[in-house]
Amino acid sequence: MTEPVIRLPLDPAAFALSRRRALLVGAAGATAGLMLPRAARAVVKLDVTQGNVQPMPIAIPNFVAGTPSDGEVAGGITQVITNNLKRSGLFAPIDPAAYIQKIATIDALPEFQSWRTINAQALVTGRLTKQGDGRLKSEFRLWDVFAGQQLTGQQYFTTPDNWRRIAHIISDQIYERLTGEKGYFDSRVVFVDESGAKERRVKRLAIMDQDGANVRYLTRGDELVLTPRFSPSTQEITYMAFGQGDPRVLLLNIETGQREIVGNFPGMTFAPRFSPDGQRVIMSLQQAGNANLFVMDLRSKATTRLTDTAAIDTSPSYSPDGARICFESDRGGKPQIYVMGAAGGAAQRISFGEGSYSTPVWSPRGDYIAFTKQGGGQFSIGIMKPDGSGERILTSGFHNEGPTFAPNGRVLMFFRDPGGNAGPALFTVDISGRNEQRVPTPGFASDPAWSPLLS
Repeated sequence: MTEPVIRLPLDPAAFALSRRRALLVGAAGATAGLMLPRAARAVVKLDVTQGNVQPMPIAIPNFVAGTPSDGEVAGGITQVITNNLKRSGLFAPIDPAAYIQKIATIDALPEFQSWRTINAQALVTGRLTKQGDGRLKSEFRLWDVFAGQQLTGQQYFTTPDNWRRIAHIISDQIYERLTGEKGYFDSRVVFVDESGAKERRVKRLAIMDQDGANVRYLTRGDELVLTPRFSPSTQEITYMAFGQGDPRVLLLNIETGQREIVGNFPGMTFAPRFSPDGQRVIMSLQQAGNANLFVMDLRSKATTRLTDTAAIDTSPSYSPDGARICFESDRGGKPQIYVMGAAGGAAQRISFGEGSYSTPVWSPRGDYIAFTKQGGGQFSIGIMKPDGSGERILTSGFHNEGPTFAPNGRVLMFFRDPGGNAGPALFTVDISGRNEQRVPTPGFASDPAWSPLLS
C-alpha cells in the first residue's frame, strides 16, 4: 500500500519515503564538500509556461555500478530516466557516444568543460550499490553544467524488485528541479485491456506504470468492464461492470484488491468520478428518457440530486477544489460543456465552437478542462479554460476519446480507435499539442485513467 512521502530536515536536505510493500528511504545524497553556497544561482531552467519549448540538452551517463553484478540494474535505471525525460518532450538526452568524460565516481566534481563542449546544459550522475541486507542503494546528483553547480542530490534504499520506481522518482526530482513543476513519472494508469476478435472482444481492467511497464490485470474478463476512474486522494478506482443484469458500479482498492459494490444503476453509461477528497462520487443516472446528475456519499450511500432537466446531463467532473463541476449536456440542442456549482443550481455553458463536445474532465491544476470534440468526421482532444476561453485542439483523428490528465496537469492520455479490424490504443499529448506519443500496451487498450502521484 502506498504511503505518503515523509521529508526529514537532514543536512543539507533530505527526505524519507516509505511504501508498505517495498520500503524506500531517501536522504540527502550530497556531501557538504560538493555543495556550492546557496547564494550561487543556477543558470539552467526550463520555462514550461511557454507554448513552444526548446527541449533542454541533458547528459545522463550510465549509473556507476558498485559491483559488476549491479551493472544490469544500474543500466536499467539510467534507461528509464532517459526515456521518461525524453518522452516528456522537454528534454533532449545527448547520445552517450558524444560523451568526453567517463563518469567513474559521483563523489568528485565533473569535468564541466567536457560537458559544455557537447552542449549539455544539465548532467545527471548516479550510482547503484547492493547493501549487506540485500537492498539496493541508489544515489543521484543533478548538475548545472554552465554554473558548475549541483542542483540536487538524493539517495534511496529499496528492494531489488522496486528499482523501476526509484527511476521514476529520480525522474520526477530532475523534472521538478529543472522546470519548477511537479513531475508525473511516479504514477500509474488504469485502463481497459481488450483482446480477441472484434465481435467477441474480452475486456479486462489492467494497471501499469505511466510508461507502459509492469502491467497487472485487476479483473478476469468474465464480465464487461468500462470507464475506470481514479480517486484523486487514494489508490482506489470506480468502474462499471456489465454481468447478467443491470450495470453495477464497483469500488476497487488497487493495493488490497478489495471490491465493494457501490450500486446497480440501469441506464448508466459512464462510471462515477470521485470528489477531490475521495469521499463522494458524482454520476449521471437515466430516468424516463432523460439523465440527471447525482452525488453519492460513499460511506452512507446517501444520494443527492443536482440537476432536474428534460435533457441528458452526463459526464460530470469536479474542479480540484471541489467547488464546481463541469459536465456534458444537450439542453441547448446538442452536446456542449457546462459548469455549475458543486451543490447544483444554475449552469453556465462554456463551449461554443462548431460540433459536439463531450467527456469533459477538469485538470488537477484547475486551469483547464479537457474534452472530446466531434465534427466534420473528426474526433478531437482539446482543452479550454474553465470560463470557455482559450480553446485549443491538441490532436484530431478517428476516433479519439476519453482524455485523462497526468497528476501535474501538463500531459493528457487518451485512446484512439481507428476502426476496421484494428483496435484502440493509448496515446499521450502535452497541453501544447506538440508532443504526441503512443503508450505501449500488451494488446488493444482504451478508457485510461491516470493515478495521482504515488510518492
